[in-house]
Amino acid sequence: MLKLFFWLRYLCKRRIVFLSVAAVALSVSLLIVVASLFTGFIAAFERSAVDAIGDVVLAAPSGVTFDKYPALIERLEQTNIVDAATATLSCEGLLHVGKGNVHGVTVWGIEPDRRARVTKLKDALIRQASMPGEPSFEVPGMPGKVGGFVGIGIVADPNEKTDEYDQAAALDTMVGQQVLVTTGTMPQSSDGTANEPKRVLVPFTIADVVFTGVYQLDQSLVYVPIKALQAALYPDEKGSLASSINIKLRPNVDPNLAVVQIRGLWRDFADKELGWNAYLIGVTRIMTAREMQHQYVAEIRKQMGVLLLVFGVISFSVVVLVFCIFYMIVRLKRKDVGIMKSCGASSASVAWIFLGFGVTVGVIGAGLGAVLGDLITVNINTIEGWIRTTFGLKLWQSSVYMFARIPNVVDWQWALLLVGLSIAAAAAGALLPAALAARTRPVEVLRYE
Repeated sequence: MLKLFFWLRYLCKRRIVFLSVAAVALSVSLLIVVASLFTGFIAAFERSAVDAIGDVVLAAPSGVTFDKYPALIERLEQTNIVDAATATLSCEGLLHVGKGNVHGVTVWGIEPDRRARVTKLKDALIRQASMPGEPSFEVPGMPGKVGGFVGIGIVADPNEKTDEYDQAAALDTMVGQQVLVTTGTMPQSSDGTANEPKRVLVPFTIADVVFTGVYQLDQSLVYVPIKALQAALYPDEKGSLASSINIKLRPNVDPNLAVVQIRGLWRDFADKELGWNAYLIGVTRIMTAREMQHQYVAEIRKQMGVLLLVFGVISFSVVVLVFCIFYMIVRLKRKDVGIMKSCGASSASVAWIFLGFGVTVGVIGAGLGAVLGDLITVNINTIEGWIRTTFGLKLWQSSVYMFARIPNVVDWQWALLLVGLSIAAAAAGALLPAALAARTRPVEVLRYE
């Protein structure tokens, strides 16, 4: 009770102590916001990959396609690890939207109904997202037309001030519009040697516009029926061709263990059904979506570590500030220390009064900092919008930071770690003043007081 009395007394009487509390709170809130934004960005990046391509991707070597993908999908879905699978036939090309309006794009030949079971395709379709049933390439009012989907960044530009797309205008303008993809193939002769490149035209009518919220995807992806793309690229092939298989795993399945099982199934299928040699089977990539982003994520984590280190060094000033304030309190309160010791208080008890006061300052400051960091992180998009509206300053652009919205989820694992470190830092700042108070001799103090 004596310790609590002195803690409350110093906290109420010495207003300068609130400066230490404020310093701890600001440091903690800053570090929590930085850590949460980085981890949120990483989580959003990995989640966007899963939403776009599924949990696991089986991709043939570059420029190689394989036949009989329906049989492979059937085998995959018969296992106890795969929930759904779908095929993709991809190529690069130029999309001609209108006179002088040409975009470099990646064309994915897909089956929209099956792909919607593996990825978040339907949620990304502006027109069909709220419609019942599975998505399709059917063009409204144009039965029989070959339909396709285009990323919203290909057919529209975001508002310069808000960085947002006018989705309704993009739909009204582009749905039903006839467009053309120019791509090419490298036909092979019967002896396996490549012939001259051949230009291929793939016309289609826009049936819907895709908005994923991921800048690179919205700016570059075009989706067309896989059969139509195969007929244009490989008119002499009668089978079912694909360049990759996108796989959604069942709940609670370990992706890394699933990759091992899928690889074994693929080796058997490619050897017996496709007649591939060991080299082609071996170079076929079978990876999780998160594993495909590993290199980029690792670099982001390095930047996060560097930034936290820099802010951590700056926040070390909290230790110095607590030390200065507590040293001043100890010097000014030598009479209190002398009285306590003359009444029988031990040096350890005196030291704990000041050390405990430092911990109290750390706990209060860290608690306020955690609350402030949480409020800033959760409302970061509102704050950014207010700054944009008030000052005309756009802090977050999807063309730079990939996503339409700032990740706003607090990483409580980092938050708790930072709260603990801040309390320890405040205690460290109070440690030397506490030791000086413990070494105070009451005879020397009371002689002059």
